[in-house]
Amino acid sequence: MEKIRPTGITADRTQRILTITWSDGQAGHYPFAGLRAICPCVTCKGGHDNMGGPPDVDVLYVTKNEGVTIESIHTVGSYALQIVWSDGHDTGIYTWDYLRQARA
Repeated sequence: MEKIRPTGITADRTQRILTITWSDGQAGHYPFAGLRAICPCVTCKGGHDNMGGPPDVDVLYVTKNEGVTIESIHTVGSYALQIVWSDGHDTGIYTWDYLRQARA
């Protein structure tokens, strides 16, 4: 079975939404502030013991979409995105699987 991968990534800074289209034709729309709130890095997760697991979809879509914005986005190999946020945070690695699980 082939893994589902992104076919397009767009950051709309006006609407503050990151849109990812996936190879199966589905799309995910991720509010900037929500993505920042569910950052998967060790610091944001509160230590190595809390790493892994699915994203908190409720936090992603309930967080008020204001304040933080995306400064830049970089691919990490062929498996993830690293987002540089306007608050200076840049250590979260958002894997394709993590982002796919978070889509509503």
